[in-house]
Amino acid sequence: MPQQLTFNRGVRDGLPIGLGYLSVSIALGIMAAGKGMPLWGAALFAGISMTGTGDLVGINLLAIGGGLIEMICAIAVINARYMLMSLSLTQKLPEDMPMWKRLLIAFGNTDEVFAVASTQVRPLTFSYMMGLILLPVVGWTGGTVIGEAAGNLFTGTLIAAMNIAIYAMYIAIIIPAARKSMSVLLVVLTAAGLSCLLTYLPGKPIGDGWIIIIAGVTASALGALLFPRKEDA
Repeated sequence: MPQQLTFNRGVRDGLPIGLGYLSVSIALGIMAAGKGMPLWGAALFAGISMTGTGDLVGINLLAIGGGLIEMICAIAVINARYMLMSLSLTQKLPEDMPMWKRLLIAFGNTDEVFAVASTQVRPLTFSYMMGLILLPVVGWTGGTVIGEAAGNLFTGTLIAAMNIAIYAMYIAIIIPAARKSMSVLLVVLTAAGLSCLLTYLPGKPIGDGWIIIIAGVTASALGALLFPRKEDA
């Protein structure tokens, strides 16, 4: 009978994820410092959100005085994929697992955590998932705090230069996929074009958060309409 997945196994599997999050979140913390966010605010934001793109958008919206509803809606659209990932993971969890345990797992379910958990052949256990999530949460929150603390020691010019790192990361993710797939390229160009158009409208009648929502949802809907995935026979 296969051995049950344990907490220690989860920690080992989550170590590379945590180290990766640490390096990226340092750049996020430096950006938060440049936007004037206090150390406790950056730590709280990272600790309760656990999403790179969501944190990036949220910090920027806070810095420009965006509304709470605008920020919530923008982050909800950006993170909608996590709901689907969490629903998928429930297929590998014990049927009798209490709801509060499922919610804790969903909280720490990021792209990388989902990738590791979903490839496990053995049934997932609560202890394994807590071990898998632990270091990514510590890495993401800790890196943000380190970046925020370090950012407060830098000059404004150096902080502005360091902020480029996190944007470069997202560009590095998009470009290879867009070069290989016309559908991805069209979605990216549509979202970027709509974002620029709405941003530079005379008077800019809507906030940045709503621009993200409109551009993202429209581009995604266009991609789904023009390039639907065929179901396997």
